[in-house]
Amino acid sequence: MGFQEIEHTADRALKIFGGNLKELFISAAEGMTSLMVADMSGVSGEIEKTIEMDAIDTESLLVEWLSELAYWAEAEMLIFKTFRIQNITVDHLAASVIGGKLPALEKHIKAVTYHNLKIIKSRRGLEATIVFDV
Repeated sequence: MGFQEIEHTADRALKIFGGNLKELFISAAEGMTSLMVADMSGVSGEIEKTIEMDAIDTESLLVEWLSELAYWAEAEMLIFKTFRIQNITVDHLAASVIGGKLPALEKHIKAVTYHNLKIIKSRRGLEATIVFDV
């Protein structure tokens, strides 16, 4: 499980890994959060949100999941540091997220893109590359 930032011409991109869908989605959330806030020590754990969503396929579900988290970061300066996925299928996600507000973001994410997004099986489990419009 994990992520690494990779070079992309104009935007930011992450290669994410997980042994299963749950781990992949958590890695994606942690990776995107690390792009917005390098030091998570100032993020409290006082706010909890429940997120439930459906999508037409797994790639769309991943984009919707990250877009929801990016919305809270941009609109409310609310950054989540704990991600608990209770249920995930190829087209449904139910999760709770815990975090807190910050005075500002270090980097802003305008959008999560579908650019070359494909979740694939690998020897590690699952992986994908996600590009963010910054």
